[in-house]
Amino acid sequence: MAAFSGDETAPFFGFLGAAAALVFSCMGAAYGTAKSGVGVASMGVMRPELVMKSIVPVVMAGVLGIYGLIIAVIISTGINPKAKSYYLFDGYAHLSSGLACGLAGLSAGMAIGIVGDAGVRYKSLFTLFLISVCFKVLLNCNIA
Repeated sequence: MAAFSGDETAPFFGFLGAAAALVFSCMGAAYGTAKSGVGVASMGVMRPELVMKSIVPVVMAGVLGIYGLIIAVIISTGINPKAKSYYLFDGYAHLSSGLACGLAGLSAGMAIGIVGDAGVRYKSLFTLFLISVCFKVLLNCNIA
């Protein structure tokens, strides 16, 4: 029987990181898609001619799940304890990178959903908003 080296649990942490990257990124993508989709649906009622321009936040939110999938595949292909030594440090590194990617995807999906919904609903006021922001920037530059 082999002696216990403490690294038998390392693949568990590595696969947990891959799962975290995929799950949290897909949760963010789902939230962003749903929230932006509500804005696109309301835009279809208010201004049907602008619906195709309003799909950009939905596409941006959907890409987040693909990013999580890519990172999960990269992490899971790096876990092969029979081919090379896979230490506990490697497992923790894969766990932390998976959590970083997943939680970043979750927060980005929430931000895209909130901003996409608000931006799509008020697209008719976007030009006026942009002009007012430009004037405010010019006034601030001249005053300072």
